[in-house]
Amino acid sequence: MDDICFMRQALELAWESLHEGEVPVGAVVVKNGVVIGTGRNRRELNKNALAHAEIEAIDNACKRLGGWRLWECELYVTLEPCPMCAGAIINSRLRRVVFGAYDKKAGSCSSVINLFALPYNHRPEVAGGVMENECSTLLSEFFKQLRAEKAKENQI
Repeated sequence: MDDICFMRQALELAWESLHEGEVPVGAVVVKNGVVIGTGRNRRELNKNALAHAEIEAIDNACKRLGGWRLWECELYVTLEPCPMCAGAIINSRLRRVVFGAYDKKAGSCSSVINLFALPYNHRPEVAGGVMENECSTLLSEFFKQLRAEKAKENQI
């Protein structure tokens, strides 16, 4: 298995979020080539600011492994993690993070800040831009549609 394969799985989860009216972000946690946790954005559905794809995937992986240390695992996520999710990545000791689209507004792995470069007790490896076009296009189309719906509502 490779980065593209696991990013495709994260994209499938992002599509599920899209179909529920959520910002389309999906994530998978992988250990030794096996997906052990999945997550997708559910903030609107759960009415919870913590319901990010990465948090859900990390939570599911911890439950499956029976512990909070994910030092042998990798996270694949369609959007560059925000500060909250970067903190969860550091605290769960994920070995590596692979993301698709860069987030110029809240990205905390390189775009706005690189929290993984700070002197915390854990610094995961990072690979950004994997399937960037597919991930970015999905997000762009979602926000384009959202803006069109808002404009339509304002005309009524």
